[in-house]
Formats: sequence, structure tokens, C-alpha cells
Amino acid sequence: MQRNNGKRPELGISARQREILSRVREQGFVAIEALAKAFDVTPQTARRDINALCRKGLLRRYHGGAGLPSTVENVAYSTRRVLNLEGKRRIAELVARHVPEQASLFVTLGTTTEEAARALREHQGLRVITNNLQVAIMLSGNASLEVMVAGGMVRARDAGITGEAAIDFFRNFKVDIALMGISSIELDGGLFDFDFREVRVLRTVMANARRVWLLADYSKFGRNALVRVGEIAEVDALFTDRQPPDALTRLLADSDTAVYLAD
Repeated sequence: MQRNNGKRPELGISARQREILSRVREQGFVAIEALAKAFDVTPQTARRDINALCRKGLLRRYHGGAGLPSTVENVAYSTRRVLNLEGKRRIAELVARHVPEQASLFVTLGTTTEEAARALREHQGLRVITNNLQVAIMLSGNASLEVMVAGGMVRARDAGITGEAAIDFFRNFKVDIALMGISSIELDGGLFDFDFREVRVLRTVMANARRVWLLADYSKFGRNALVRVGEIAEVDALFTDRQPPDALTRLLADSDTAVYLAD
């Protein structure tokens, strides 16, 4: 067994790596490209810094960047709301172009689904069933939309509703499209999240939608989380902002899951 002689792993890193670590702890996730620009270095140099921090167990690599090394706790909601916001908004605009008027929708928890709801505010005649109070507030200003909110326990961190009452509520409907967020898409096609109660709601949503559309920005590819939701093969369409990694792209093709890339 290797001894660390009481030394903290942070002591063996450079000033730039220490600043990278500080940024991740503040933001929850950093992209390679953003780091290269911020420190005026090449992407290869930024990637080497990330790899060095990962070898020390201080960070975890995700596709396109790095985050905190936890599979049991998600990044704070306030951070997730601004993390890759431009990409999430592009995904939302693409989704809105594909959602027809007069459709029935499930809209689940997640910052990307919230952006999708924002992009749908001018649609006409939608019937929206959601456990996301942020989504309900966004859409309630359009008088032509009917918004129904699940009952249950409201999470303080993001105004999301989970629990048995929410599950029972969703079982009452069969909708045209489920707009679903996710925390993790592993490269073997597994879909994962952090909250077991939220996962049970997601499974009910998937079982009661004619089409399941997964909304996920690039930071979700290769990320790790604790609780299994299902498999990418159960999803009818993936809306994202970057081409998925090759292994995942092959799985998507094999499962006939459509992939829509936001320009």
C-alpha cells in the first residue's frame, strides 16, 4: 500500500491546476475548451492538467471536461442552471421546433427541460403535465396552454416534486411526448440519476409516453451517477448540443434512437 505520509494531494499540483480545482468546486463542471481559453493555453495542455488532477482523485473526467468526483450527489441546482446555458438553450430551441401545436407533454425535472419549457411558451394548445414547478410557472402565462402539476414532496433545492403521489399522478395519463432530463448517460448506454425517488418518477414517465425525447447537453456523456433509470434504447430521440462519443453513437444507431444536434 502506498503511503501519502500525511501529505494532502493538493500540495503536489501547480498554481494553474489549483485554480482549475477551485473553479470546479465553485461551478461543479469545467469544459476543456473553456479552460484553454481562460488560461490562454492549448486544449491539450488543459487536458493534461485535468488528467493530472484526476490521477490524484481530485476530479473526475467527463466527456469534454471534468467535474467533482462524486456519484452520489449532483452538482448544486444554482450551478446547473448556468452550466453550459448556451448549449441548453440551443437544445431547447431545437426541441421546440419539433413539438407540434396541440400536443400533450410530460416535462420532467432538469435545467435543460426548463429551458425547453421556456422555448415552448408561445406554442398553442399544449397540454403539459409536469412535476417541475419552475416549468409550470413559465408556461402558465399562456392562456392557451393547460398545465397540470403533480402533487407530492417539493424539493427545496429546485422546486421539483417527487414521491408516491407524483408517481400516481403521472400514471393517470398517456401523453404524446415526454421531454425528459437526465444526469448521466454512460458510454454503455445506461441512463442514471442521483435521487431514487426522482428516478421512480422518470420510469413512470417513460412507461406512459408514446414517445420519449431525452434532452441532454454534452456534459452528461460519460458522466457517472448512482441510480439506474434505464437504457438509451428505451429513448425515441436524443436532443443534444454535440456529437456523442463514438461508442454511444454506435449504440444509438443500433437502437434506432434518433439524434438531433443543435447547431
